[in-house]
Amino acid sequence: MPLVVNAADFLSQSDEIPVIDVRSPSEFHQGHLPGALNIPLFDDRERAEVGTLYSQKGREYAILRGLDISLPKTDFILRSLQKKTPFKSILIHCWRGGLRSANMAILFEQAGYQATLLHGGYKAYRTWIRQHFSGSSRLVILGGYTGSGKTEILMHLRKQGEQVIDLEELASHKGSAFGGIGLPDQPTNEQFENDLFHRWRKLDPSRHVWMEDESRMIGKVTMPEPVVRLIRESPVIILDVAKETRINRLVTDYSGVDDSLLSDAVLRIEEQLGKSRTKEALVALREKKYRDVAENVLLYYDKAYAFSINRRNGQSRYSFPVSRFDPDEIASRLIRFVHKLLRNGSHLPGL
Repeated sequence: MPLVVNAADFLSQSDEIPVIDVRSPSEFHQGHLPGALNIPLFDDRERAEVGTLYSQKGREYAILRGLDISLPKTDFILRSLQKKTPFKSILIHCWRGGLRSANMAILFEQAGYQATLLHGGYKAYRTWIRQHFSGSSRLVILGGYTGSGKTEILMHLRKQGEQVIDLEELASHKGSAFGGIGLPDQPTNEQFENDLFHRWRKLDPSRHVWMEDESRMIGKVTMPEPVVRLIRESPVIILDVAKETRINRLVTDYSGVDDSLLSDAVLRIEEQLGKSRTKEALVALREKKYRDVAENVLLYYDKAYAFSINRRNGQSRYSFPVSRFDPDEIASRLIRFVHKLLRNGSHLPGL
């Protein structure tokens, strides 16, 4: 019989052993373990049919119908596994650790594979990760007004060996009304959490972790509450970048994209920006005056960020002046700045 392990053991083995997710394609798309291979026992229509039969006629009828559907597929399923991984040891899960994963495990073991099952299935995995997001609380938050280059600096911090979690990269969104322009579609909220935890659990808890200052929502995805709380409780280093520099960066980033996408983004913040300034921004956009667009938009975003940062009572804040935007040099300075503030390996002290 296949070995059955809990979520913690399953995840620790998943770093070396391939994970086979036997749920339907739509279940897999909604959310899955990062790197998992989808070899479904049922497609979406078949899963719905078996589920309906279970609720209307009972478990026995559903099992028999499931066998009718799955038995003719066994050769195809085995060939799919052979194509997707050369490994003979595999981890398997379905939704709740029920018949789908058990039956697939038996099939694979008969074909010479060593299978390990996830107790409680994907549902248990989801419960477990929500309870373990606080595994590393030594965060250093990189803040600053829109256009300060936080994401680029995080990239250089990572290149210099620092631990970094890029929330915007994981969310496929830059966090503003303009944030999705030029990026792939966002993941589901469930998948975002899975991908975030995949990075989170690999952190060295003895070292601090750099993360960008983000609101609860990044585009259409929502950060897990424990992560939001840690961001609000951790020290934030606010990049003090001249507005002119920020405008230049925004013009460089957005002047080459489709103007209709920029127009749609401006209209999404019309209520906050005001009708008059929205009109000015749209006129400037039609005239290709991207600097004027950026100046108008920053009036809203600067005010919003100042309000957000100033209402966080008790959060340690440090201003970090940036006179020349060289992300590699800024990253080096930030590392020295934080190491100087660290005392005996403890958290950053408050002001």
